[in-house]
Amino acid sequence: MKFKVFNLYEVENIKIEDPALKPYINLDGKILVKSHGRNLGKFTSARVNILERLANRISVPGHVGKKHKIITSWASGKYNKNMKILMDAFAIIEKKKNENPVQVLIRAIENGSPRDEITTIEYGGARYPQAVDVSPLRRVNLAIRWIVQGSYQKSFGKKRRMAESLANEIILASEGNMESYCMQKKNEAEKQADAAR
Repeated sequence: MKFKVFNLYEVENIKIEDPALKPYINLDGKILVKSHGRNLGKFTSARVNILERLANRISVPGHVGKKHKIITSWASGKYNKNMKILMDAFAIIEKKKNENPVQVLIRAIENGSPRDEITTIEYGGARYPQAVDVSPLRRVNLAIRWIVQGSYQKSFGKKRRMAESLANEIILASEGNMESYCMQKKNEAEKQADAAR
């Protein structure tokens, strides 16, 4: 018997177009998307369901770089609150797009994941930026991080709820729209890498 995610969304027919990301996006059919933190070790986050990884990131939405924003009261790290936001966002996506929201999320992750970024190398006492390829696992992690941070910034201190802005961010990123925070960050990372070649 095949399970649907949250008993609502089919994951059997989801297509992942990017072959590099395929092994790092887990889409197992589960009613309760929860691993209870049993994934210790290297690369084990690739075995965690992609929806759980997104929900875990919703726990700490305001932590951007070294700047820690004021965290809203609902961002308490509680599984139920995070999943409620995710399920509400998926309901909004389904209503707007008339397609499986899991497929829309996968498309958003594929579009929003950078292929190059810069690292700093030290040579002869001086530091230089150097363009490097991004590993597939980091590509997925960065896309998820930027989707959540962008939606949080658009809902923080405003009337719009987090679920609405998350749904909007996922839709914009899936369409490759540059109004999306995720797409802007990807573009910025790739431009910096091009300049540092």
